Amino acid sequence: MLLSIQDLSVAFRMGKVDGVAQRADAVKHVSFDIPENQIVALVGESGSGKSVTAMSILNLLPDNAERSGRVLWQGRDLLEASLGDLQALRGREIACVFQDPMQSLNPVFTVGAQLIEPLLKHLGLGKAEALKRAEELLHEVGMPEPARRMKAYPHELSGGQQQRVMIAMALACEPKLLIADEPTTALDVTIQRQILELIGGMKTRRRMSVLFISHDLGVVGEIADHVVVMRHGGIREQGPVAQIFSAPQDHYTKALLACRPSLDGTAARLTVIDDHIAAQTGATVSTALAKPKDPDAPVVLEVKSLAKSFFIRQGLFGRREFKAVQGVNFQLRKGHTLGVVGESGSGKTTMGLTLLRLHEPTGGQVIFDGKNLLELTDTERQIMRRRIQIVFQNPYASLNPRFTIGQTLIEPMEIHGIGADTTEREQRARALLGKVGLTDKAFAKYPHEFSGGQRQRIAIARCLTLNPEVLVLDEAVSALDVSVQAQVLNLLKDLQDEFGLAYIFISHDLAVVRFISDEVLVMKDGQVVEQASAQQILAAPQQEYTRRLLGAIPRGWRPAA
Repeated sequence: MLLSIQDLSVAFRMGKVDGVAQRADAVKHVSFDIPENQIVALVGESGSGKSVTAMSILNLLPDNAERSGRVLWQGRDLLEASLGDLQALRGREIACVFQDPMQSLNPVFTVGAQLIEPLLKHLGLGKAEALKRAEELLHEVGMPEPARRMKAYPHELSGGQQQRVMIAMALACEPKLLIADEPTTALDVTIQRQILELIGGMKTRRRMSVLFISHDLGVVGEIADHVVVMRHGGIREQGPVAQIFSAPQDHYTKALLACRPSLDGTAARLTVIDDHIAAQTGATVSTALAKPKDPDAPVVLEVKSLAKSFFIRQGLFGRREFKAVQGVNFQLRKGHTLGVVGESGSGKTTMGLTLLRLHEPTGGQVIFDGKNLLELTDTERQIMRRRIQIVFQNPYASLNPRFTIGQTLIEPMEIHGIGADTTEREQRARALLGKVGLTDKAFAKYPHEFSGGQRQRIAIARCLTLNPEVLVLDEAVSALDVSVQAQVLNLLKDLQDEFGLAYIFISHDLAVVRFISDEVLVMKDGQVVEQASAQQILAAPQQEYTRRLLGAIPRGWRPAA
């Protein structure tokens, strides 16, 4: 056995309250094995203990962590290993790839400089030999133009390319175990597919074991040999991937499998984890079908030939035009949702920011309430902006950490003169917190006291303070757990039904777009390559690019034909 985790528990010391030491239990009595040449997946929601369990192997935990149990690496207990012994293992025999490559790559060093570091440190190669080997590693992980990428800095690479660099670094010393912690969560479906195939291919070619951490059973089903399902710090179920997918025993496992949107689903709401568990225990859960939208609802937003170019300096006096968005046209009706899909770099986010004039357009029209938003004065634009709001992808970056949630919600009302006084604004803010499923206690707290899903709800509540008619949702659920994602998508549908909101829903996930959208735009290289109803796009895509996007969606484990 390569690695055996036996009765592992992890707690964090939290200081003292009234003289009594406080502890938070993160992992409780976890046991599983990782054989040679196997991919073992740890699955569960945020807070389930997956990452803490994995980081315990090499003790990549904060100083206030306390571990007990045994972590046997080829028979040797790593919980008793010295720091020097662990440093010798890290990168050499056990390597890690994390979720956000930009947090792991040093922005001031080139890709080549970072790739040769483990080769110099662990293998003792000379610099010339290390550079040659680093280039070979980039080629092995499918990096285009590896010699040129060696001289690039991390910010000059796409998300998928950054993750390939991280995998190349992890594989540099030919480790026996790769720990991959949510390596594909924030990537679009085609890049995610490439990374999954890359990890699977490396396992086969190098006979390497992988501990693959994810919250998405659809992804896990395509890559894992063995699955360990965790919740609240403990293991709920584990077994071969075929058993977990074809005959799950635990209610929580069944709920995880069921709560992701389906490409062929027509339900009005997604059933979240607790609903599934309740249904398994005999409770009644609503499974109503989606209500048809009014095809003759009034048009609230019309976009005509929208274009956005960026100009990049070339040489001393020259510049080159990069056309990020070209000739986009669509109409958005009241109470309807327009889904915008495409790979990273397709122009979908730039299009959303340009129609709001967060990027200045280079051409086209955006007609709202009979006026072209692109020709408004600053004063007129400020008045109009309250009626069209945006929710960004990252709820951790979009909320001011120094403001309480109450201040966050009241500030836009003060700027736009909504509410007669502070008391009325506060009442409205508290009511909106209730609308998005948060209690009154949230009002005085700060953003760091909330989970990602709760922060996204707060960001939505902030938009609603201004009574908007159109919301642009830019990858608003892409970084959330499938269960939290389901809650936020249900919330968006409820708010749309109640207030008649129109959404522009930007996403790389066609399953999510299928659930929430009425019409879909497919973008590639800044242009719309296909436009039809959500049902038509998914049932009979006309373009090869759309078919490729659909084919890249993880479908989970399926029995061999």
